[in-house]
Amino acid sequence: MGVWGGAALARSSNSSSQIVTDPYPFDFPQLGTNTSNLFPMRLCHGFQLEEATIDDIQAEFSSGRLTGVQLLQCYYDRIYQLQPYVNAVLQFNPDAMAIAESLDAERQQGIVRGPLHGIPFLVKDNIGSKDRMETTAGSWALLGSVVPRDSHVVHRLREAGAVLLGKAALSEWADMRSNDYSEGYSARGGQCRNPYNFTVNPGGSSTGSGVSVTTNQVPFALGTETDGSVINPAERCAIVGIKPTVGLTSRAGVIPESLHQDSVGCFGKTVRDATYALDAIYGVDPRDNATFAQQGKTPPGGYAQFLTDKSALKGAVFGLPWLSFWQFNDATQNAQLAELLELIESAGATIINGTELPYYKDIVDPSGWNWDFGSTRGFPNESEATYIKVDFYNNIRDYLAELNNTNIRSLEDIVQYNLDNAGSEGGLPGVNPAFASGQDGFLASLATKGIRNETYWQALHYCQRTSREDGIDAALKYKGQNLTALLVPPDFGPTYEIAAQAGYPVLTLPAGVGAESKMPYGLALMGTAFSEATLIRYASAIEDLQFSSGTPWQRTQPTWSGYLERNIPVPF
Repeated sequence: MGVWGGAALARSSNSSSQIVTDPYPFDFPQLGTNTSNLFPMRLCHGFQLEEATIDDIQAEFSSGRLTGVQLLQCYYDRIYQLQPYVNAVLQFNPDAMAIAESLDAERQQGIVRGPLHGIPFLVKDNIGSKDRMETTAGSWALLGSVVPRDSHVVHRLREAGAVLLGKAALSEWADMRSNDYSEGYSARGGQCRNPYNFTVNPGGSSTGSGVSVTTNQVPFALGTETDGSVINPAERCAIVGIKPTVGLTSRAGVIPESLHQDSVGCFGKTVRDATYALDAIYGVDPRDNATFAQQGKTPPGGYAQFLTDKSALKGAVFGLPWLSFWQFNDATQNAQLAELLELIESAGATIINGTELPYYKDIVDPSGWNWDFGSTRGFPNESEATYIKVDFYNNIRDYLAELNNTNIRSLEDIVQYNLDNAGSEGGLPGVNPAFASGQDGFLASLATKGIRNETYWQALHYCQRTSREDGIDAALKYKGQNLTALLVPPDFGPTYEIAAQAGYPVLTLPAGVGAESKMPYGLALMGTAFSEATLIRYASAIEDLQFSSGTPWQRTQPTWSGYLERNIPVPF
């Protein structure tokens, strides 16, 4: 056989090796397959990575059966499988593989930094990273801008040995820009979908962070919350979400909304996984003055030490603010949650009904989440939106001042950019269906010019007082008794809304899936400032009870309902 004949054989062999002859079940979702089995996950070098915990992965590392590079490649394969459908990853870190290689080398030398060593993660695209990735809040306006440094939380995770895989999709500008919009949509990233039901609100604004964790694209992720943007996507993705006390995690390097309420939070499939992330990112940061408030209020040794089992529920006393929140939640969902509450009581806990927030009639909108409920009642000086729109004007200006390589320096610049690029950014109402109201949120903020007038201060003080000492704290001191935590239904938005106004922590657990909506919902624990240790202790106990009892009211995997439907916007 001649040289050319040999070359032809080599080409033929090379070509045939690239052909997929068995596309099912991993490479294409096969029509007619039960929806829960549409997107199975390949084994990762013999290891079942699907639903694996961080501890499971670390055990594979320790045994030598898996390396960080191999793990990262397996997650890349999973993302490639799902990206055309859920669209949860906005950008990949081009240096992730090199980072994984260096951490593998450390492990070979006997250096293991902690439970996150070699573990890939995503951050929401408003969390800055000083590398070759963009930080844009999903907007084309900030494309090409250069951040001055890593955000504090990304820096802490790098130090913990975690591997930054990329940036997660989000609602553009973290929902600040519009009042009638599609959750999980950004001009730069398109529409992120919820894998339980593609046709409804996927939960925002940390949409991609929640979706990526529930679909096993990463073990954990970070998001940000001003009012619900960690808790909402977590509970709508059947995962654990921790929204910390404002000031426990630094916001330095994060595109802001309101420094009175912004908090960086964590997503994981289990309380333990989310707690590992929290342990890595909390702490005092001189670039965020609010973090100094945590001094003397955080446990030496971190939060993972408080993880426990169902035995811890014996003697716990939880409050159930029925009139404040539960009466307005979906009745069918409440009936299912009641079975979980009975299970918690059977483990030795006491649940006291009627532990109400004193001002719930004034601060809770029965129809659902409404951060301008004060204005709805005729009192803008009692409205959260009154001060947040002022804060945003000032806080975004300060953030933009530190960026390099951009002409975007103010909210005025952002608004003008969206007008100049209305076709892509929907700067006018009715142009982009994902931004039906255009940028009315920005315009409302712009109208304030950042002036902190008397109405601003009255609104801030009112919302903080009625959510703190005359709110959550009062409910936790029921008839002189100190309760362990409040149990609330986070599918009813005012739950996390009131906690957001207070700046208090919330932890949500998966608690079931609606038979008709096909969407997950959660059970949340709410506490006072810097009570994360308590919330983690009892949430992990409830989680253990869920797992050990076999109750249906726990995490279940995505069902992929409507996976071919592509409606925009997705309705609330």
